[in-house]
Amino acid sequence: MNPHNKNREENEPLHIHLGDDEDEHDDAEAHDAEEYDDGAVEVIRPQARNINSPTTRGRGLRNQPVVADDEEELPPSKTKIKKQMHELRDLGKELTELGKDQLAQLDIPENLRDAIREMKNINKFGAQRRQMQYIGKLMRDVDTAPILAKLDAWKGKSQHHIAYMHQLERWRDRLIENDSALTELLAAHPEADAQRLRTLIRNAQKEMEVGKPPKNFREIFQVLREIVPEPT
Repeated sequence: MNPHNKNREENEPLHIHLGDDEDEHDDAEAHDAEEYDDGAVEVIRPQARNINSPTTRGRGLRNQPVVADDEEELPPSKTKIKKQMHELRDLGKELTELGKDQLAQLDIPENLRDAIREMKNINKFGAQRRQMQYIGKLMRDVDTAPILAKLDAWKGKSQHHIAYMHQLERWRDRLIENDSALTELLAAHPEADAQRLRTLIRNAQKEMEVGKPPKNFREIFQVLREIVPEPT
């Protein structure tokens, strides 16, 4: 290796990307930025290339993100993330309107329950908005399916809809616990994205093993809602 090339590579400056570290207590625009950016700092080091390699010569390929071996990351969709965040925020708002007895019947984390109770004592608009942002954050780590089913029952929705929600929950449990369940699901719904489901199932299983937030576990339920039609 040419020592001059090596020195140039070692002294090449680092490229640092700073995420938008917005304060959640600022205005609504700051809240939108918060939904998509955790304020992380990403440091990208230039990688040395083998100029004689036939696979890299002249291509100018960008460095691709490295995915950890223990979990496969699905391509993010900002539109879908925004839609899910709005749905969680709307659901959180609905929970703040429940009575004390109804709230006590929900299986939710205690910190979320406390945040909802505190919301009932806030009168100023700005403080209410910030509290709703906080509740929306807490909702990200909650399995919403049982909550939705409970709310539907309280609203007097049809037993068919409640049975449908329970059916999706059973499908999700079977997919995580039994490998043959995916084969059965794909046979009944061949239009389903098999690779996406396999990835979500593997990631959900790893989440359960290490006690991580059930992000993929919840995503399976949403995918099932798209695949399995609700009886009319």
